[in-house]
Amino acid sequence: MCLRSRIVRAMLMCAVVVLAIPGVAGSAFAQPYPARPIAIVVPFPPGGVTDTLARLLAQKFTEAWGQPATVDNKPGAAGMIGATAVAKSPANGYTLFLGVTSAPTASIPVFSAV
Repeated sequence: MCLRSRIVRAMLMCAVVVLAIPGVAGSAFAQPYPARPIAIVVPFPPGGVTDTLARLLAQKFTEAWGQPATVDNKPGAAGMIGATAVAKSPANGYTLFLGVTSAPTASIPVFSAV
């Protein structure tokens, strides 16, 4: 097979893939975010600073997005229980993690989405 026919075949295959992508990906992008409730996991007991911040964020998320955002406290093991629960949840953006990383002089809130 000559080089020219290989190039033509490769270009045709690329064209087929590029034309097929919108049909396949179109349904994935059709849903607005969020389409269902959001869970914010806090690895500390209720009543602390991190929990209060999470509840304020949940209220603002609910107002802004029109979907309920709930705070799920999972204390214990220096935050590992909550972090493990988030790590094992589906990576779809509906489970958020609000933890704290400590520096020598201050505690810094850390917010991540899975």
